[in-house]
Order: sequence, then C-alpha cells, then structure tokens
Amino acid sequence: MKNKSNLTAILSNQKVIGWLLSGDPAIRWQVHRDLLESPSEVIESERQKIAVAGWGKRLLDLQGDNGLWANGLYSPKWTSTTYTMLLLWRLGLPQDNPQARKAAKILLGKGLNDDGGINYFRSIDYGEQCLTGMILALCSYFRIDDSRLDRLAEFLKTRQMPDGGWNCQSPRGATHSSLHTTIIVLESLFEYGNFRAITKFQKLQQQAWEFILRHRLFRSHRTGAIIKDQFLQFSFPPRWHYDILRTLDYWQQSRLPYDPRLDDALEILIKKQLKDGTWPLQQRYPVRTFFEMETVGQPQPASSESRLGLAGSRWNTLRAMRVLKWLQKVKPQG
Repeated sequence: MKNKSNLTAILSNQKVIGWLLSGDPAIRWQVHRDLLESPSEVIESERQKIAVAGWGKRLLDLQGDNGLWANGLYSPKWTSTTYTMLLLWRLGLPQDNPQARKAAKILLGKGLNDDGGINYFRSIDYGEQCLTGMILALCSYFRIDDSRLDRLAEFLKTRQMPDGGWNCQSPRGATHSSLHTTIIVLESLFEYGNFRAITKFQKLQQQAWEFILRHRLFRSHRTGAIIKDQFLQFSFPPRWHYDILRTLDYWQQSRLPYDPRLDDALEILIKKQLKDGTWPLQQRYPVRTFFEMETVGQPQPASSESRLGLAGSRWNTLRAMRVLKWLQKVKPQG
C-alpha cells in the first residue's frame, strides 16, 4: 500500500487534474467538489451545465413526450428510462431537474408491486430487489416526496438475508447474498437516508458492510479465491454490475471508516494506475446505448479548448482519485 506521501503525489498531479477539467461538465463539477474542494458557487455553476451541455443534455434531449426514454421502463437495455435515469444520477444532474423528476414519478407509479417492491416484469409476481433499489435511489436522489418510497425501503429491509446482504435470486432459492444486489441496495439506502434525513436503517447497512468486508470486496469468504475476474475490471457506467471501484467509491461517498480488509482491493486500484497518472476503462457491458462516453482501452479525447490527451478514462480516474483522497484522510499512518 502506498504511503500518504505517495498518495499526495498522485492527487496533486496537475496534468491529470487539468485533463479532467477539460472534460464534460458532469466530470468537471465532481472534480471541483471531490478533488479540488472548490467554493460552492464554482461547483454549482459547473453542475448546472449538465442539463444544457454535453452528455446530460444529449440524454435529456432524447426523452419522449410521455416522459420515457426508448418508450420503455426497464427495457431495452441500456436505453430504457431506468438505465437512462441511473446514468443521469451518476452524472450528477441537479436534483430539481423537471424532466428527471417526471420520469422518476413514472417509474415509481408504474412499478409498485403489492408486496411493496418494484416489478416491471411479467414473468414474476413479486417485487424485484435490484429494481427496487434502483428506483428507491432515483426517487430519493431526485427528491420525490412520496410515502411509497418508505414502502420500498421497508421491502428491502424484509429481504435482507442472514449473511447481511441481498440477492435478487432469493425468491428462486438463492441462499447466499449477491455482491451485485448488495451494492445496489446499499447505494439506494444511502440516497434514501440522505433524502429522509433518517438513520433507521443503519444496522442493516452495517451488516451489509460486514458482508462485503468479509469477502474483502472480491474474494470467496471460504477459500479466498477471486469470485469473478469481472469484479476487478473497471467500467463506467456500472449498470447493475458489481466491481471493486464501484464499491470503493460508495465507501468514500458514505464516509465509512478505513478497514484493513479493504487493502486487497485498494492495492489493485493503485496498481491499475497507468504511467501517465490516469486509470483505464477496462470493460463495457454490451447491448445498445444512445452513445458512448468513452471507449474501452482507448485514449479519451480532450475538449477543443485543451490539447491535454491522456490514455485513461476520465470517469475511472476521477473515481479512483477521490477514493485515494478519502484513503489519505482515514487510513492510519504506518
């Protein structure tokens, strides 16, 4: 593990910072917030540009008059309303955006099942845990003040498994939690807790954190073997998939304490840094998209205002650097 002086050198690389700031508004505002700790007016000014320029505007322009994208709730992937909204959430679209709020209300209203979960599938008759987490996260983030959100949270509470996590396949007999489902639910409870300003689900979250730590984020708790090589490949957006960068980013966003069981994943994160100081985009999940923000394994272009061109992914570089900034603050010396 690199010491704090090494982390300082990584985080103070002005060429990388300049390259990040030459990207889309969705990147820039998060650089100002998470890496530079710029004044709030600078952060908010950049954030407001998401709806009127770049990736955010392109997505918003594709919304239909009925409030949906691709005229679908959950399918087609990855152009449906659910997945477009998940991307807008990760871009950091302002929470009062009327187009997103309209879509969030539709997703909640069209999907609520009798058991309190969300279901858009005809093939099952119960609330689906991953979907419920996604819609709870979106509606909480975009501040949909509706008592049905509390039903979604209670549904997820009742579906937590004895090992501390969640698995959307548990109605079909799964007895061990899934890292995929667990990170989705944790992200949703984070957004819900922020929205409702409550801590009533703290114990559930602590049990889920322990489930992830028991697996050192990517290892079998029985054998220590890597569960899936895919967990070590960094993507953006993650869609419904789990990987260690997504989880470490959740860890720093939630301001969770350092735990030595994170070290294996942190070592991998640091080793994946390229020689130019950036991190790569290593995988994307196939199926149609409206457009690609970045290309796997290819240098990502700078804007016309800058000639800085580095080899990695702005998304993964931003996320990796803010994880390391969190680590610098919370990891004990020595």
